[in-house]
Amino acid sequence: MKKIAIGIDIGGTNTKFGLIGEAGEIYAENSIPTQPEGKFEDFARILFFQIMKLRASLDFEYQLLGVGIGAPNANYFSGKIEYAPNLKWGQTVEIVKIIEEIFDLPAATTNDANASAIGEYHFGAAKGMKDFLIITLGTGVGSGIYVNGELVYGADGFAGEFGHLTAIPNGRICGCGKNGCIEAYCSAGGVVRTLKELLETQTETASSLRNENINNITTEDIYKAALLGDKLAMATFEISGKMLGEALANYVTLLRPEAIFMLGGLANARDIIFPTILEYMNINVLPLFRNKVKLLPSGLSKNFAALIGAAALIWDKNS
Repeated sequence: MKKIAIGIDIGGTNTKFGLIGEAGEIYAENSIPTQPEGKFEDFARILFFQIMKLRASLDFEYQLLGVGIGAPNANYFSGKIEYAPNLKWGQTVEIVKIIEEIFDLPAATTNDANASAIGEYHFGAAKGMKDFLIITLGTGVGSGIYVNGELVYGADGFAGEFGHLTAIPNGRICGCGKNGCIEAYCSAGGVVRTLKELLETQTETASSLRNENINNITTEDIYKAALLGDKLAMATFEISGKMLGEALANYVTLLRPEAIFMLGGLANARDIIFPTILEYMNINVLPLFRNKVKLLPSGLSKNFAALIGAAALIWDKNS
């Protein structure tokens, strides 16, 4: 009989869920739009119904061990989501308690970026590495840090908020309430906002994106335009890549990882943005560290690192 765990990856826009095996196999998966407002209990019941449909699709006997959840600002120690800027379920959500009650299974949670790091460490391209960083680039910007083979949680479970380092003092307002955070510039919305500013300020520069409704433009649209040589699209990625590279140089100088992994929407444009990130990271690190840290995409297919990593929380509890 196979042992499986439920993995749930709650994002600001979409929530992925799946039935995951001990070696990271995805036996079944799906996703639904995240409902970031109202009561979390209502959204959890929708998830339960959808996951029951997944379970019905399996054609083998299995033992279900528990539910692992990756979510923004989820605290591994307390089992709560606390002050997540892109979710409106309340300042504190008893996510583990609610999931255990609805699913009648043991549950565990951690920050969604930490879940990505756990998945990459156990089953992805970070397997065998002891020191690395995961950066997730989506609705928000998150990070998960491994040092000496251990995930870094800090004193209260919230270590590793790369997205809320200050990139530009007194810069754009961020969803967290601070000004100038990396997330305000390098999240999906932040990148679109950079393009909008360039369209408004560089009025003499031709761009195919001027013909589009700015409210409907995505990072994928900007990427496609950049591939065709659109100057403002390319400048948008240059600005984002420079900011990420400069910030990562500080991390490299402090902890000297073997590799940095990038996941999510912006990372899908790696052929354009990765060279810029590496350039500015290496410009700004000590010569001792220059050109020694690898910048890599996830080794897990379809950006399922957080989903698989969330399920791995259950394997860790049962090991």
